[in-house]
Amino acid sequence: MIQRNPTREIKIGHIVIGNGNPIAVQSMCATPTTDIDATLGQIRSLEGAGADIIRIAADSKKDARALIELRNHTDAVISVDLQENYRLAQILAPHVDKIRYNPGHLYHHERAKPWKDKVRYLVDIAGSHDCAMRIGVNAGSVDPDKLEKYPREDSITPMVDSALEHSEWLDQLGYSRYCVSLKDSDPRKTVDAYIRFAQARPEIPLHLGVTEAGMPPEGIEKTRIALEQLIGRGIGDTIRVSLTLPYEDKHLEIAAGHQILQDISDGRVRTVVHFSEDKLNLISCPSCSRVENEAFIDLAHKVRERTRYAENHAVTIAVMGCRVNGPGETDDADLGLWCGPNYVNLKRQGEKVGAFKYDEILDRLDEELRSLIS
Repeated sequence: MIQRNPTREIKIGHIVIGNGNPIAVQSMCATPTTDIDATLGQIRSLEGAGADIIRIAADSKKDARALIELRNHTDAVISVDLQENYRLAQILAPHVDKIRYNPGHLYHHERAKPWKDKVRYLVDIAGSHDCAMRIGVNAGSVDPDKLEKYPREDSITPMVDSALEHSEWLDQLGYSRYCVSLKDSDPRKTVDAYIRFAQARPEIPLHLGVTEAGMPPEGIEKTRIALEQLIGRGIGDTIRVSLTLPYEDKHLEIAAGHQILQDISDGRVRTVVHFSEDKLNLISCPSCSRVENEAFIDLAHKVRERTRYAENHAVTIAVMGCRVNGPGETDDADLGLWCGPNYVNLKRQGEKVGAFKYDEILDRLDEELRSLIS
């Protein structure tokens, strides 16, 4: 049996997390939200694999209208992932079960407005429409005001501070139906962030995951490393395995999540958990509806094959599929590929090398990698 920390209980549609309830497994639709038939098919595929909660991104009124139409065809527990346009919550709240917002993304929309006013707006809407909420802090998109307060090498404290600050504000507003996530692409940093937050606010339910874990099997192992350590400490009330997968294989995230939970419950865990620091580390974001060119998925797999010769070098390569976390994650990598609709932006240790077509980028990446390891 998995021993659990006694967090408070929150209801998300017909699913309840926290307070000893089963750890919920969730995923995110990868298909464009506006492609209603494809997205509905993916919802059903995820449900068939055992998804408890399904997240769908909305970044425009077109997305919002599509999501409302999707709700007419499914009873799935839906969490809407608000990007920079937090005001879409007013349109979507009557049709979803949970609202996820990123404190860092609030910074970029209506910058003159205080963040507390934006969160108050979300809380008022969520409270009026029976919605739960998630404060989703991500290492690739931390609030710039938080980042400025700490040295660049300390990426965890800004995340924890941001999550604590937003949690305190929701408490002051009298809203307690929320959970928190603090995701990094490095499982060690992920573990550190969640432990620190759980020590400060042990009563708040936590959504666990390693962001941009990459492709299977490595992405599953990165996630397993973090989840074993956290769930083994009683931390965690819902999980997401974030994998770079073709759209038709997205249900494998759910299967991986259930398998990890089963293994932990049965005691089939590593006796020594180790994530090598002296090996090639490939980060790639999960294929979700924010991806601006589906060619990103194929490119990520090609990068893995093309760079195998460097596997014994301590180099981090990030392959990111959208503008949401792409800039931050590629800045922190030794070599970063931020994939746009037509071009791939290549960075070397945070400095822009240039923008290259999808059929050009691998040769240039190879050139930069060989230069870096020599």
